[in-house]
Amino acid sequence: MFDVWKSVLNDIEKSVSSSNFSTWFNGISLISMDGGKVIIGTPNVFFKRQLESKFFDTIKQALLNNDIEVKSIEFEIVQADKKPKSKARTTIDQQNTISLPKIQKGDLSGSTTFDTGLNNAYRLDNFVVGSNNDLAVSVAKNVINSPGKRYNPFFLYGGPGLGKTHLVQAIGNELHKKDPNLKILYTPTNHFYSDFVTSIKKGKTDEFYKKFQKLDVLIVDDFQMIIGKDASQEQFFNIFNDLYNLNKQIIVTCDRLPEQLENIDKRLTSRLAMAGAIDLQMPSFEDRCAILKSMAEFLGEYIEDETIEFIAENVKTNIRDLEKELKTILALSDLKGVSPLNLIEGGYISVVSRAGGTKTVSPKKIVDKVAKYYNLSTKELKSKSRVFHIKNARQIAMFLLSKELSMSTNKIAVEVGVGDHSTVMNGIKRIENNLKTDFSLRDQLEEIKGLIYE
Repeated sequence: MFDVWKSVLNDIEKSVSSSNFSTWFNGISLISMDGGKVIIGTPNVFFKRQLESKFFDTIKQALLNNDIEVKSIEFEIVQADKKPKSKARTTIDQQNTISLPKIQKGDLSGSTTFDTGLNNAYRLDNFVVGSNNDLAVSVAKNVINSPGKRYNPFFLYGGPGLGKTHLVQAIGNELHKKDPNLKILYTPTNHFYSDFVTSIKKGKTDEFYKKFQKLDVLIVDDFQMIIGKDASQEQFFNIFNDLYNLNKQIIVTCDRLPEQLENIDKRLTSRLAMAGAIDLQMPSFEDRCAILKSMAEFLGEYIEDETIEFIAENVKTNIRDLEKELKTILALSDLKGVSPLNLIEGGYISVVSRAGGTKTVSPKKIVDKVAKYYNLSTKELKSKSRVFHIKNARQIAMFLLSKELSMSTNKIAVEVGVGDHSTVMNGIKRIENNLKTDFSLRDQLEEIKGLIYE
């Protein structure tokens, strides 16, 4: 039975993206398949929901491809090693020390050791992949496999707390693991600036410059911090050119696109965008659940699925805020001596929704706001019109109803006035695909969300 299941998983892997497979299928198992009734084990409720809503047809087809009779498919939550809350749990202060940087040492000159700046806690295997970051992770893996080639420079941008630092340091750690002899340096831009200023004061600018010339991989974080620092920009421009001409890998993170950086040398912004720019988006509900689950496992905590969903439904901003709320609940749980779920049910926790506001959002409000944003009436949006701008607005409304309210496709069909759930699924998929490359669409969605939660 389980050999057949391996074959089923192989078929599924061929029909979904690698990021979706690693996120949603590595943790599932086959429980039974008697008399056409297939029961699949999932680790938690949000995995179950994702598999039912997005991958049901894929799973069914893979089962049929392997000559398995399918009358029904059920998903059953199987919580392995479920443990009660430990009274001797690590304190929150101690938990914070878990991810303190463990600096790797390297040697640039053959005689002087230096700090690569890489934090060993940042790895690809603990970076949660979801629809908000799967493209960035795919590019990161390409960089790891072929540094200095296709994605050079690798320019990664996005708002605070979305995982930019984690991902680029994970690249550095993976490269270091593959080849410990690689000369890798991770440096926040403010450190680059302060070190450069110090080298000027000490008359050692040549020494500063030569240190970077010897690198195989340069990772520069928070590049927006170089705005207004003309001398540092010129020095970085020269370092960039030298490394790029030698096919050395350059990785840069920023909070905005290169062309949106003001008071930056245009030659520099042009070079930063040579291989394109990849962004990290806000995590969806399912992404937030998976991230919280991963955080809890890292902290050695068992957190009820209801608690994870409660946090994910209320904190819609970034990973940093998710971590803050999770640790706050764990700290209060310690103080009260009850489980996180008991805290919530007892009214001890009142998470402030952070998605631009705290108001309750209804399906009608989302549809109305989308229509207004595109200068349509709600009646026009919900019509049968196939005119592109109306159809596009309708699909964006479908997407937001799915992502913001986790509504089923059947309910969404009713809200936007379409005939069946397959139309909704296709509409949502189109927006998801376009978001990977259409930066203008991403900006529009963020503006619409601002209207919804104002």
